[in-house]
Amino acid sequence: MNPLHILIVDKEKHRHELLCGLFEFMEHHPSVVSDSQQALHLLADASDIDALVFAVEAQLHGLDKQLAAIKKVAPRLPIILMSSVVDGVSAKLNDHCIAHLKLPLRRTEAQEALRKIYLHQQRHKDGDSKRSLELFRNLVGSSTGVRNIRKMIDQVADSDSNVLILGESGTGKEVVARNIHFHSNRRQGPFVPINCGAIPPDLLESELFGHEKGAFTGAISARRGRFELADGGTLFLDEIGDMPLMMQVKLLRVLQERTFERVGGTRSIATDVRILAATHNDLEAGISAGSFREDLYYRLNVFPMEMPPLRKRVEDLPLLINDLISRMEHEKRGSIRLSPEAVRTLCGYAWPGNVRELANLIERLIILFPYGVVESADLPDKYRVGQVLPDSEQKSDLSNFVVSTRTLPNEGMDLKEHLSSLECMLIRQALQEADWVVAHAAKRLKMGRTTLVEKMRKFGLQREESASGF
Repeated sequence: MNPLHILIVDKEKHRHELLCGLFEFMEHHPSVVSDSQQALHLLADASDIDALVFAVEAQLHGLDKQLAAIKKVAPRLPIILMSSVVDGVSAKLNDHCIAHLKLPLRRTEAQEALRKIYLHQQRHKDGDSKRSLELFRNLVGSSTGVRNIRKMIDQVADSDSNVLILGESGTGKEVVARNIHFHSNRRQGPFVPINCGAIPPDLLESELFGHEKGAFTGAISARRGRFELADGGTLFLDEIGDMPLMMQVKLLRVLQERTFERVGGTRSIATDVRILAATHNDLEAGISAGSFREDLYYRLNVFPMEMPPLRKRVEDLPLLINDLISRMEHEKRGSIRLSPEAVRTLCGYAWPGNVRELANLIERLIILFPYGVVESADLPDKYRVGQVLPDSEQKSDLSNFVVSTRTLPNEGMDLKEHLSSLECMLIRQALQEADWVVAHAAKRLKMGRTTLVEKMRKFGLQREESASGF
């Protein structure tokens, strides 16, 4: 995502300085004016402002008039209200604004507001305000792996090249495919998914290519297949590694000739579809084992992308948790909050089921602790392997830092991820003891200030909610 130029309308100096610092740390470009009149003058002269944050005092009187004036000058500008006021704000969101930043400020809420800005920009860019926000689910995060995926989506979206999306189950491969389609020149066409491993082999050909009336028992009428349904758009072949060899031969022919026949038919039908495929299997190993055709592999593997597993992007976990909770709230399925200690504990888990497993856990916790705060001790046992001791039980001397896992668990553990979690905890404690003065914390950790800043970015560390608001 590109950096945003955000105009802040706020006469309270301390507050907008905190907000500017937060946006700058997140690599955006804030600027400040003290009232709506100054904002109007600036918006009339500047075309590079991407969003506006409007601070609201205790009274909402006159707000509608000010927002309407801004909308008249910049009708498509996304506006975010910032206030401690709750009553009456929801109506303003429907009429003028896309989000509400509650005071005191919190980083997670600011990130959610920024995500809504990007979605707002994309909807207006495409001229289609009804496109689903679900497209961007599970691509939440600022880890290197997720940033690389976003970059590759931007690079490949406008071409018609075949894309092979690799990754473990539950990492969000279909989300990547939908984003490629959404950002492509085919976005006005259909996106048609099919799970090649979920359909019996004897029905897969009919599902892909369709059939004529009477082609087989039960074919009482002609039926279009996925290739016809996806004409002018994108066909997503999920779990392509589970496709039977016989179907691989037929698929290869279609990809080469761009024509096919329905089952039981003789008429060649031209197809104009872009192929996106995904698998959790090692296709090269499948080639060696004789279960996957080498020529089909090279036909599909024009532009490979690999979705990182959650254990390799653990710094994204707090953002993903927030996003999943927001989704539950939006669907009116309840809500939950996780304590910082609970989040740190989850960061030490290996997540074999990836984002799908995390979503299931959040849903389970909402059922168990509706609208409550989940502490580390409330988590299911398997998520507490390698759990660190509570802050009150940690020794102040970092060299004597104690973790509760003194022996290797019977089921083993991911050492790399455990050490990463431990590093994050040590850095956080050093920052807390140094009152979040980075230079002092760097000396305590015997590392360079620049190195510490990079590690803070990696782990998403910010001053916790306190008098500062973060």
